[in-house]
Amino acid sequence: MSVLAYLRANNDLDRIMQSAIALRAHVPVDDRDPEMHFHRKGQLVAALRGSVICEVPTGLWMVPPQCGVWIPGGTPHSMRVSGGTDLLLLCVEPDAAGLPKNCCTLSITPLLRELIVRLSSLPKYYERGQSTDRLVCVMLEELSEMSVEELYFPISNNIRIRRLADELVRNPGDRRTAKDWAAHAAMSERTLTRIVLEETGMTFGRWRQQLQIIVALQWLYSGKSVQNIAEGLGYESVSAFINMFKKTLGKSPARYLAETAR
Repeated sequence: MSVLAYLRANNDLDRIMQSAIALRAHVPVDDRDPEMHFHRKGQLVAALRGSVICEVPTGLWMVPPQCGVWIPGGTPHSMRVSGGTDLLLLCVEPDAAGLPKNCCTLSITPLLRELIVRLSSLPKYYERGQSTDRLVCVMLEELSEMSVEELYFPISNNIRIRRLADELVRNPGDRRTAKDWAAHAAMSERTLTRIVLEETGMTFGRWRQQLQIIVALQWLYSGKSVQNIAEGLGYESVSAFINMFKKTLGKSPARYLAETAR
Protein backbone atom coordinates (compact mmCIF):
# COMPACT_ATOMS: atom_id res chain seq x y z
CA MET A 1 0.00 0.00 0.00
CA SER A 2 1.32 3.45 -0.91
CA VAL A 3 1.94 6.06 1.79
CA LEU A 4 -0.93 8.26 0.59
CA ALA A 5 -3.29 5.29 0.47
CA TYR A 6 -2.20 4.31 3.99
CA LEU A 7 -2.87 7.82 5.33
CA ARG A 8 -6.36 7.81 3.86
CA ALA A 9 -7.16 4.26 5.02
CA ASN A 10 -6.06 4.90 8.60
CA ASN A 11 -7.40 8.41 9.18
CA ASP A 12 -11.12 8.93 8.63
CA LEU A 13 -11.14 12.72 8.85
CA ASP A 14 -14.94 12.92 8.80
CA ARG A 15 -15.12 10.94 12.05
CA ILE A 16 -12.53 13.01 13.92
CA MET A 17 -14.34 15.98 15.47
CA GLN A 18 -11.36 17.74 17.10
CA SER A 19 -10.69 21.29 15.82
CA ALA A 20 -7.46 20.26 14.12
CA ILE A 21 -5.16 17.28 13.78
CA ALA A 22 -1.83 16.91 12.02
CA LEU A 23 -0.40 13.96 10.10
CA ARG A 24 3.23 13.47 9.11
CA ALA A 25 4.65 10.87 6.74
CA HIS A 26 7.87 10.15 4.89
CA VAL A 27 7.21 9.32 1.23
CA PRO A 28 10.20 7.26 -0.01
CA VAL A 29 9.19 7.01 -3.68
CA ASP A 30 6.97 9.01 -6.03
CA ASP A 31 3.36 8.62 -4.95
CA ARG A 32 -0.02 9.97 -5.97
CA ASP A 33 -3.70 9.64 -5.14
CA PRO A 34 -5.40 7.48 -7.78
CA GLU A 35 -8.42 9.79 -7.86
CA MET A 36 -9.82 12.93 -6.30
CA HIS A 37 -11.51 12.74 -2.91
CA PHE A 38 -12.85 15.20 -0.35
CA HIS A 39 -13.65 15.43 3.35
CA ARG A 40 -15.31 17.76 5.81
CA LYS A 41 -12.10 19.12 7.27
CA GLY A 42 -10.04 21.64 5.34
CA GLN A 43 -6.46 20.58 4.70
CA LEU A 44 -3.16 22.47 4.69
CA VAL A 45 -0.62 20.50 2.67
CA ALA A 46 3.03 21.25 3.44
CA ALA A 47 6.40 19.59 3.01
CA LEU A 48 9.38 19.83 5.34
CA ARG A 49 11.45 18.41 2.50
CA GLY A 50 10.66 17.44 -1.09
CA SER A 51 7.71 18.61 -3.17
CA VAL A 52 3.97 18.15 -3.55
CA ILE A 53 1.52 19.18 -6.26
CA CYS A 54 -2.16 19.36 -5.33
CA GLU A 55 -4.83 19.07 -8.01
CA VAL A 56 -8.33 20.48 -7.61
CA PRO A 57 -11.01 20.69 -10.33
CA THR A 58 -9.89 24.21 -11.30
CA GLY A 59 -6.13 23.74 -11.37
CA LEU A 60 -2.80 22.58 -9.99
CA TRP A 61 -1.18 24.08 -6.89
CA MET A 62 2.52 23.78 -6.12
CA VAL A 63 3.56 23.34 -2.47
CA PRO A 64 6.85 25.22 -2.08
CA PRO A 65 9.08 25.17 1.03
CA GLN A 66 7.99 27.54 3.80
CA CYS A 67 4.47 27.51 2.35
CA GLY A 68 1.47 25.24 2.32
CA VAL A 69 -1.50 24.81 0.01
CA TRP A 70 -4.83 25.37 1.74
CA ILE A 71 -7.71 23.21 0.45
CA PRO A 72 -11.08 24.13 2.04
CA GLY A 73 -13.30 21.34 3.33
CA GLY A 74 -15.55 19.74 0.72
CA THR A 75 -13.16 20.54 -2.15
CA PRO A 76 -12.29 17.52 -4.33
CA HIS A 77 -8.51 17.14 -4.51
CA SER A 78 -5.62 14.76 -5.08
CA MET A 79 -1.88 14.90 -4.39
CA ARG A 80 1.26 14.02 -6.32
CA VAL A 81 4.27 13.64 -4.02
CA SER A 82 7.88 13.25 -5.11
CA GLY A 83 10.08 10.56 -3.56
CA GLY A 84 11.96 11.65 -0.46
CA THR A 85 9.26 14.08 0.67
CA ASP A 86 8.61 14.67 4.37
CA LEU A 87 4.88 15.37 4.15
CA LEU A 88 2.79 17.36 6.65
CA LEU A 89 -1.01 17.52 6.58
CA LEU A 90 -2.88 19.86 8.91
CA CYS A 91 -6.59 19.03 8.90
CA VAL A 92 -8.91 21.73 10.26
CA GLU A 93 -12.63 21.71 11.05
CA PRO A 94 -14.76 24.16 9.03
CA ASP A 95 -14.96 27.57 10.71
CA ALA A 96 -12.40 26.58 13.36
CA ALA A 97 -10.22 29.44 12.10
CA GLY A 98 -10.67 32.40 9.78
CA LEU A 99 -9.16 30.63 6.79
CA PRO A 100 -9.78 31.37 3.09
CA LYS A 101 -12.86 29.92 1.41
CA ASN A 102 -10.91 29.11 -1.75
CA CYS A 103 -7.72 27.18 -2.49
CA CYS A 104 -4.56 29.25 -2.04
CA THR A 105 -0.93 29.10 -0.98
CA LEU A 106 -0.26 30.27 2.60
CA SER A 107 3.11 31.29 4.00
CA ILE A 108 4.28 29.21 6.97
CA THR A 109 6.47 30.79 9.63
CA PRO A 110 9.06 28.70 11.52
CA LEU A 111 6.82 28.92 14.61
CA LEU A 112 3.77 27.64 12.75
CA ARG A 113 5.78 24.85 11.14
CA GLU A 114 7.06 23.66 14.53
CA LEU A 115 3.55 23.80 16.01
CA ILE A 116 2.25 21.58 13.21
CA VAL A 117 5.18 19.17 13.63
CA ARG A 118 4.50 19.01 17.37
CA LEU A 119 0.79 18.40 16.82
CA SER A 120 1.59 15.55 14.42
CA SER A 121 3.33 13.70 17.27
CA LEU A 122 0.35 13.97 19.64
CA PRO A 123 -2.80 11.79 19.87
CA LYS A 124 -5.53 12.82 17.43
CA TYR A 125 -8.22 12.69 20.11
CA TYR A 126 -8.01 15.30 22.85
CA GLU A 127 -10.41 17.15 25.14
CA ARG A 128 -11.22 20.85 25.11
CA GLY A 129 -8.96 22.73 27.52
CA GLN A 130 -6.20 20.12 27.50
CA SER A 131 -2.64 21.08 26.57
CA THR A 132 -3.08 19.79 23.01
CA ASP A 133 -6.22 21.88 22.62
CA ARG A 134 -4.36 24.96 23.83
CA LEU A 135 -1.56 24.28 21.35
CA VAL A 136 -4.14 24.00 18.57
CA CYS A 137 -5.69 27.35 19.54
CA VAL A 138 -2.31 29.08 19.26
CA MET A 139 -1.54 27.30 15.99
CA LEU A 140 -4.88 28.22 14.36
CA GLU A 141 -4.52 31.85 15.41
CA GLU A 142 -1.06 31.93 13.87
CA LEU A 143 -2.32 30.21 10.70
CA SER A 144 -5.16 32.70 10.21
CA GLU A 145 -2.61 35.53 10.03
CA MET A 146 -0.44 34.01 7.29
CA SER A 147 -0.12 35.88 3.99
CA VAL A 148 -1.57 34.44 0.78
CA GLU A 149 0.68 33.64 -2.19
CA GLU A 150 0.10 31.82 -5.48
CA LEU A 151 1.90 29.11 -7.43
CA TYR A 152 -1.05 27.98 -9.49
CA PHE A 153 -1.78 26.50 -12.91
CA PRO A 154 -5.47 27.11 -13.74
CA ILE A 155 -7.38 24.34 -15.48
CA SER A 156 -10.63 25.10 -17.27
CA ASN A 157 -13.83 23.07 -17.28
CA ASN A 158 -13.93 23.65 -21.05
CA ILE A 159 -13.38 20.13 -22.38
CA ARG A 160 -10.96 21.19 -25.15
CA ILE A 161 -8.81 23.27 -22.79
CA ARG A 162 -8.96 20.52 -20.19
CA ARG A 163 -7.61 18.00 -22.68
CA LEU A 164 -4.85 20.39 -23.66
CA ALA A 165 -3.96 20.95 -20.00
CA ASP A 166 -3.87 17.19 -19.38
CA GLU A 167 -1.47 16.71 -22.30
CA LEU A 168 0.78 19.53 -21.11
CA VAL A 169 0.84 18.12 -17.58
CA ARG A 170 1.80 14.70 -18.93
CA ASN A 171 4.53 16.23 -21.10
CA PRO A 172 5.50 19.73 -19.87
CA GLY A 173 8.45 19.75 -22.28
CA ASP A 174 6.19 19.74 -25.34
CA ARG A 175 7.20 22.91 -27.23
CA ARG A 176 4.46 22.94 -29.84
CA THR A 177 3.20 26.43 -30.65
CA ALA A 178 -0.33 27.71 -30.08
CA LYS A 179 -0.89 27.21 -33.82
CA ASP A 180 0.21 23.56 -33.54
CA TRP A 181 -1.99 22.95 -30.50
CA ALA A 182 -4.96 24.59 -32.23
CA ALA A 183 -4.58 22.25 -35.20
CA HIS A 184 -4.29 19.32 -32.78
CA ALA A 185 -7.54 20.38 -31.12
CA ALA A 186 -9.31 20.98 -34.47
CA MET A 187 -9.80 24.73 -33.98
CA SER A 188 -8.24 27.93 -35.22
CA GLU A 189 -5.29 29.50 -33.42
CA ARG A 190 -7.41 32.58 -32.75
CA THR A 191 -10.14 30.46 -31.14
CA LEU A 192 -7.64 28.59 -28.98
CA THR A 193 -5.91 31.72 -27.70
CA ARG A 194 -9.26 33.40 -27.02
CA ILE A 195 -10.62 30.46 -25.05
CA VAL A 196 -7.43 30.07 -23.00
CA LEU A 197 -7.51 33.77 -22.10
CA GLU A 198 -11.22 33.69 -21.24
CA GLU A 199 -10.97 30.51 -19.17
CA THR A 200 -7.66 31.08 -17.35
CA GLY A 201 -7.06 34.83 -17.44
CA MET A 202 -3.68 34.19 -19.11
CA THR A 203 -2.34 34.22 -22.63
CA PHE A 204 -1.48 30.79 -24.01
CA GLY A 205 2.26 31.43 -23.61
CA ARG A 206 1.90 32.70 -20.04
CA TRP A 207 -0.40 29.79 -19.16
CA ARG A 208 2.04 27.17 -20.40
CA GLN A 209 4.94 28.99 -18.73
CA GLN A 210 3.10 28.88 -15.41
CA LEU A 211 2.93 25.09 -15.64
CA GLN A 212 6.62 24.93 -16.50
CA ILE A 213 7.47 27.00 -13.42
CA ILE A 214 5.49 24.64 -11.21
CA VAL A 215 7.12 21.57 -12.75
CA ALA A 216 10.56 23.20 -12.60
CA LEU A 217 10.16 23.90 -8.89
CA GLN A 218 9.02 20.34 -8.22
CA TRP A 219 12.04 18.96 -10.05
CA LEU A 220 14.36 21.49 -8.42
CA TYR A 221 13.24 20.52 -4.92
CA SER A 222 13.52 16.82 -5.77
CA GLY A 223 17.21 17.27 -6.58
CA LYS A 224 17.31 17.52 -10.38
CA SER A 225 20.05 19.69 -11.86
CA VAL A 226 19.17 22.92 -13.65
CA GLN A 227 20.54 21.43 -16.88
CA ASN A 228 18.28 18.36 -16.61
CA ILE A 229 15.29 20.57 -15.83
CA ALA A 230 15.98 22.79 -18.84
CA GLU A 231 16.25 19.73 -21.08
CA GLY A 232 13.14 18.13 -19.59
CA LEU A 233 11.12 21.27 -20.28
CA GLY A 234 12.32 21.44 -23.87
CA TYR A 235 14.52 24.54 -23.66
CA GLU A 236 17.24 24.86 -26.27
CA SER A 237 19.76 26.03 -23.67
CA VAL A 238 20.18 26.23 -19.91
CA SER A 239 20.56 30.01 -20.13
CA ALA A 240 17.17 30.34 -21.86
CA PHE A 241 15.52 28.40 -19.05
CA ILE A 242 17.31 30.42 -16.34
CA ASN A 243 16.23 33.68 -17.99
CA MET A 244 12.60 32.54 -18.03
CA PHE A 245 12.84 31.47 -14.38
CA LYS A 246 14.38 34.80 -13.31
CA LYS A 247 11.79 36.85 -15.20
CA THR A 248 8.99 34.91 -13.52
CA LEU A 249 10.27 34.52 -9.95
CA GLY A 250 12.83 37.30 -9.74
CA LYS A 251 15.89 35.14 -9.10
CA SER A 252 17.85 32.27 -10.57
CA PRO A 253 16.88 28.66 -9.81
CA ALA A 254 19.98 28.17 -7.61
CA ARG A 255 19.30 31.31 -5.59
CA TYR A 256 15.59 30.55 -5.29
CA LEU A 257 16.36 27.06 -4.00
CA ALA A 258 18.96 28.33 -1.53
CA GLU A 259 16.62 30.97 -0.10
CA THR A 260 13.46 28.88 0.15
CA ALA A 261 15.10 25.71 1.45
CA ARG A 262 16.44 27.37 4.59
